[in-house]
Amino acid sequence: MSDLVKEIEKRRTFAIISHPDAGKTTLTEKFLLYGGAINLAGSVKGKATARHAVSDWMEIEKERGISVTSSVLQFHYDGYCINILDTPGHQDFSEDTYRTLMAADSAVMVIDASKGVEAQTRKLFKVCVMRHIPIFTFINKMDRDANDTFELLDDIEKELGIATCPINWPIGSGKGFKGVYDRNTKRVMTFADTLKGTKEGTEKEIAIDDPALVDEIGEDQRQTLLDEIELLDGASAEFDMELVSKGELSPVFFGSALTNFGVETFLQHFLQMTSSPLPRMSDQGVIDPFSPDFSAFVFKIQANMNKAHRDRIAFMRICSGEFDAGMEVFHVQGNKAMKLSQPQQLMAQERKIVDKAYAGDIIGVFDPGIFSIGDTIVSGKNRFAFEGIPTFAPEHFARVRQVDTMKRKQFMKGISQIAQEGAIQIFQEYNTGMEEIIVGVVGVLQFDVLKYRLNNEYNVEIRMENLPYEHIRWIENEDIDLDKISGTSDMKKIKDLKGRPLLLFVNSWSVGMTLDRNEGLILSEFGRS
Repeated sequence: MSDLVKEIEKRRTFAIISHPDAGKTTLTEKFLLYGGAINLAGSVKGKATARHAVSDWMEIEKERGISVTSSVLQFHYDGYCINILDTPGHQDFSEDTYRTLMAADSAVMVIDASKGVEAQTRKLFKVCVMRHIPIFTFINKMDRDANDTFELLDDIEKELGIATCPINWPIGSGKGFKGVYDRNTKRVMTFADTLKGTKEGTEKEIAIDDPALVDEIGEDQRQTLLDEIELLDGASAEFDMELVSKGELSPVFFGSALTNFGVETFLQHFLQMTSSPLPRMSDQGVIDPFSPDFSAFVFKIQANMNKAHRDRIAFMRICSGEFDAGMEVFHVQGNKAMKLSQPQQLMAQERKIVDKAYAGDIIGVFDPGIFSIGDTIVSGKNRFAFEGIPTFAPEHFARVRQVDTMKRKQFMKGISQIAQEGAIQIFQEYNTGMEEIIVGVVGVLQFDVLKYRLNNEYNVEIRMENLPYEHIRWIENEDIDLDKISGTSDMKKIKDLKGRPLLLFVNSWSVGMTLDRNEGLILSEFGRS
């Protein structure tokens, strides 16, 4: 077996998705701990004063205690090379999460045992289902009082429309949490509160028919466990790897990321159940990850990751072959040959320059402003483009002006660079110059981030005036005369930065009326990147 094949086979690339506060950051930290990438996990609780998890690096994230951008972490464990794509949990940043899921081969969904499936999980989950991404569920916080276990599974199946197969089963919760039973080995792993943030815990493994089990968990809990296992064997779906890989069945694990219990066993099972990097669809058919020719696509652009350098990093998911630091590649959308400069891999804000990377890996390259989200980079003679990443229609709009008119240049530079990252979309009034900038976002929190970043990174203060529009439509007709469109009184004509015409509406009724009044007009909810 060639070195290339060996390297690609040991890659695992997955995204972690969850509702805010379900424990995603803590789980990520514990994975890194097992991989030896960090020595001590800080208990991540908080806002301004807490020790920060390695994956939250932007200043505003530290102040608010939420993740607003997806970060990429790589570590090694048990012969595997693992790339974790950590995603924002807050729904106002779901677009960033969506793009990150495009770069992952599977997803780990973290659910809080006392809350079950929450609104945000539902939205992200639909994206996974749409893309047929295998989903693994970790039901977290078993060391706190949890909902009934059968109800939690029922909740996942009903809310998300996917079958579940528990790989292990919890014994009690909260103060009564005694451990988990492994359905395959028929052994109980008992839980005693560990030293938080260390690898060592007092875990014992006892066979379910061993009389010593009663001493550990008590007769009542042993009997409850036996009854539940019987129920489970009759009611839950059989484990079927094929259904898991199609995203139709989710293996479920229970544990507590804070106390480390159940995390390592989850990681071990997960690595065995997931596959090496998957093939990707392009405009020339499926691209095999083991093909020797390098190919990648840009799924994220982040400006000013390092204040001292004022840089922009384009994050690429490598889809096939091997990347070599000095190699010449071809940028398909830019139609030109180039070298990717300062290729690096990230361990949160720690960066290391890479010489080599393989299919499944994520690399960040310096971007002088030439890349867009969805761009394809290839080596070899074959020129193809990977499937594009759709942009979400914004739901909130505001008119934005800089306070100091002398800072027009910085304002335009800042707002354009932040827009290229894909978090905000910028539009202009139809028939006026660039004086009026309208910003559209998927979630209102993005406005705060925009204001904060323009002030901190570009030294520009802005004023925002919220606009009443909630619906945006791109005009599909190439030959339409915007002046001749007869709309409703609450309709506004705007254009995007590429000069494409768009319409804004206050309500969906107006969208229908405008279509009725203009025969042949074709409106679309998705913008093309």
